[in-house]
Amino acid sequence: MRCRITAWDKEEGRQVVEDVLKDAERRMKKAVEHVRDDFAAIRTGRASASLLNRVYVNYYGQQTPLNQIASIAVPEPSLLVVSPYDKSVINEIEKAILASDLGLTPVNDGNVIRLPIPKLTEERRKELTRIVRARAEEGRVAIRNIRRDAIEDLRAFEKEGEITKDDLHRGQEEVQKLTDRYIAETDEMLKVKERELMEV
Repeated sequence: MRCRITAWDKEEGRQVVEDVLKDAERRMKKAVEHVRDDFAAIRTGRASASLLNRVYVNYYGQQTPLNQIASIAVPEPSLLVVSPYDKSVINEIEKAILASDLGLTPVNDGNVIRLPIPKLTEERRKELTRIVRARAEEGRVAIRNIRRDAIEDLRAFEKEGEITKDDLHRGQEEVQKLTDRYIAETDEMLKVKERELMEV
């Protein structure tokens, strides 16, 4: 049993807490990025190249992201134009867009694919709003789970005598600050996305 903690032990304890915090922050950032990617793939009434981020095309037997085999332009607010680098795959690109859940109808002229972005109906806006709220909640739950894991790690280190009670307390406070920050970031992204969806 330890009766006194040396300066070296204190330094080591601080390092253990820092490592737990860094890992938690890295994982929270990843959770927020995941929500951001989900939001980018949800169609608003405005054209955006990121809508096609999740479209994969059968390119010579390989499932390849569309944006790696074609350029995507936004010539006007309600139109996307997909220009394949290799014209022989234009029909595969068209198939992939039709198979996606984007609800877009490609117009293929043999050289490029035009994707008119239809205006969203009120019903579709409400449905998409429900979807983005659910995705944001999934993100918040993921962040809270990461907080729980980090706090459990800190408690285990304190139990094993690798960190002090003060380190544990400070670590828990820092984990909570990270949690609040990344949940606030998720909430802000949700607000922005909801505004986009409600724009007529």
